[in-house]
Amino acid sequence: MTFLGGLDGRDAGCHYESWETKFSEGNFAGMQIYFGFTVAGDRSAVMVAKATVAILEEMHHEVLTRHLVEDNAWEADRSITPKEVYLRDMKWLQQCDMFIAEVSGSSFGLGFETGYLLGATSKKVVLFFRRDVESKISLLITGIVHPNCRLVPYSELHEVEDWIRNNLAQ
Repeated sequence: MTFLGGLDGRDAGCHYESWETKFSEGNFAGMQIYFGFTVAGDRSAVMVAKATVAILEEMHHEVLTRHLVEDNAWEADRSITPKEVYLRDMKWLQQCDMFIAEVSGSSFGLGFETGYLLGATSKKVVLFFRRDVESKISLLITGIVHPNCRLVPYSELHEVEDWIRNNLAQ
């Protein structure tokens, strides 16, 4: 299966529209996925994040970080020490097969996770963001041209759902 970006294989509507890099062929069945979503930042896309986790689980992927979409995510992360959060998350980043994140309310943590995986591993990274907030997201995120990363802008939830179903089918 070929892993492409955008609903039609392109990242339409974005300034990096001409970037047509494909991911390698891969088996995307039953993956362990680290789903990134801000805990301390803007959580206005939480419904999209919850739907994304639900779709991934419906497709029989294990979402290591499903707690990030819960309403008590901030409190839960603060029930352990910062060192414990760091060690836990680094273990999950090493353990995961793929990193998928909703970065519309991006935070330093999401940037750290993305940079770590792209710089230190060969794992695939998929970053979803709402088109209407693109100008508020760090250019280090929206400007990524790394061959293992796919940026997927969306306007409606169904675009995220369709992208996942079309590109991460078993």
